Amino acid sequence: MVVLREGMCPGLDADLVRDLRAADVKTVEDLVSSDTEDLAQKCSVSYRALFAIRRVLLAQHTAFPVSGADLYEELLSSTAILSTGNSSLDKLLDSGLYTGEITELSGGPGSGKSQVCFGVAVNISYHLKQSVIFIDTTGGLTARRLLQMLEAETSNREEQMEALQRIHIFRLFDVFSLLDCLYSLRTGMLQQASVGGGSVKAVIVDSVSAVIAPLLGGKQSEGMSLMTQVAGVLKTMAKDFNVAVLVTNHVTRSSSRVQPGLGVSWRHVPRTRILLERVEKAAAVSRSSMRSATLIKSSRQLCHKTEEFDLQRWCHSEGPSAKRKLEDMDS
Repeated sequence: MVVLREGMCPGLDADLVRDLRAADVKTVEDLVSSDTEDLAQKCSVSYRALFAIRRVLLAQHTAFPVSGADLYEELLSSTAILSTGNSSLDKLLDSGLYTGEITELSGGPGSGKSQVCFGVAVNISYHLKQSVIFIDTTGGLTARRLLQMLEAETSNREEQMEALQRIHIFRLFDVFSLLDCLYSLRTGMLQQASVGGGSVKAVIVDSVSAVIAPLLGGKQSEGMSLMTQVAGVLKTMAKDFNVAVLVTNHVTRSSSRVQPGLGVSWRHVPRTRILLERVEKAAAVSRSSMRSATLIKSSRQLCHKTEEFDLQRWCHSEGPSAKRKLEDMDS
């Protein structure tokens, strides 16, 4: 369900949104299923104006059928595969992150989720010369860490600065700010974020669970609606703008089994899910950087495959998959 917001369409201003909420109409679904004439009287707005708003919202949020052939042709012409910069992760992901899809990294504290996100951002900005949107909801991203990773790639200061300029960082700490940012990106900011000739090819949210999980459960009934709204805008952004979306998630433990958080409803949002963990044999070693990555959901690969890698040795692939920017599903 999409929550009604000011500016979603012409005529839907703050006063009308307030009046609609007073009439217990909070979502697009509530509005389109209500009696328009009765609702117009309750909100003291003309029937014609409210009917026009209803028609625009229906056009924006109603699904339209397409043929399988058209869908396949669109897939071939628009899909790009972006290397993560780590050969082990690329192997699990069937060459890398796919545009038009949401990929999730889940793991507990210290599992390396943020470090992987930093490495992905650096690889796309430096090696692929494309721009990246990085949404930091935990405060863990530092320019110094990005620079350190770039210094390992090149000693050329100008190249380092150019790569940093292609990483656009937003620091947000609640779900409402996240939604505002995502809507702004979808309505035009993505096109404005091209720097140095590179278009935006990836949107990273580290972490999506940090702002959603506190609102779930208990008496906070709006939490599920807000999570659904975040999922919807991420999906449409990935599809409409042909970008790869990478999100991180926390984990929960059920019957001694570790699994991604945010529950069953979120499970269907990412196309691919990877679980990151510390390598057990190295867990006792102080500041061990060895991690294991397990594929737990994929539409292309057999699941439950595991790869190990060293966070401190972010190995960049030198084959064609690391350099190519566009690749169709038949290659």
